[in-house]
Amino acid sequence: MAEQTANLRAASDIPKDEVTASRQTNDKPKTGPGMAAALAAANIKIQELETRGAQSVLPVSEIVPNPWQPRRVFNEAKLAELAESIREVGLLQPIVVRRAESAYQIVAGERRWRAHKLVGSEEIKVLVVDCTDQDMAVLALVENIGRDDLADYEISISIRRTEKEFPNRTRLAEAVGMSRRGLYRYLAFDSLPAFITSDLDINPTLIGGNAADAIANVIKKHGEKAVAAALELWPDVVSGNLDQGKYAPAIAALVGRRASSKTARERSIEKFFAGKNHAGSITKDVNSFTVKIKTGVLSDAQETRIRQVISELFNGDPS
Repeated sequence: MAEQTANLRAASDIPKDEVTASRQTNDKPKTGPGMAAALAAANIKIQELETRGAQSVLPVSEIVPNPWQPRRVFNEAKLAELAESIREVGLLQPIVVRRAESAYQIVAGERRWRAHKLVGSEEIKVLVVDCTDQDMAVLALVENIGRDDLADYEISISIRRTEKEFPNRTRLAEAVGMSRRGLYRYLAFDSLPAFITSDLDINPTLIGGNAADAIANVIKKHGEKAVAAALELWPDVVSGNLDQGKYAPAIAALVGRRASSKTARERSIEKFFAGKNHAGSITKDVNSFTVKIKTGVLSDAQETRIRQVISELFNGDPS
């Protein structure tokens, strides 16, 4: 649980112009129009929690991150800047935490907490609040989901964790301001092979939700052949030589080429002649055995004989 975090800022930390910019950002396809309303509701919820919170000072070591935090990678340069600011002027706004078993979980202000650890501070100002698991999950997801530096893979993991707090996916989608189609786009990561997700654990930005959805559909259509092709092409995606948006089409194309090549290898064509004239051919592949004869070289008697032979082969006594 201590490996996940809540990176929510206090409502008072967010300038009005930034909230406006955030809403404009949320008009992008990544989040959809409903995300702006969900983000505004999350900020209001944080403000309400701050109003009811009890001020205190806690040891930094007794605080752990929010278990529903989607972010797996933090910008070290920005954390260093924040740490330097705290070193110079102190913490201007307490972080928000809730009591959880033997520790305190962060509700809002994880970057400030991490900065304190960088500075070497042993204590930090906090507001202790009551917050349900469902609120913790939604607040962490909504606040982070609209950020450009948060990878779709990180969001997908958080959605899976948050899903446990809701009776169904429709309710979850409504809570985070997302369409069901948008929700399932993130869930497509669950259908990817392990060799992809293991690399995403290290670098979550390798592929986005649209690419994951396309890959999952190709694998669903072509099965193990697509998985084998995906494994062969994946190093090109990791190295940057193959754009993530072209990965799924490349998988499908490779599967198609291999199928065509196999068919060509397994097909045999034998031509036959009437004197020096090409009379027809016999073709055999994995699916059929075909005899073609040009009508111009076939007499009525020959046609009758051919029909008799076929009838004897397939309609006669099996013995």
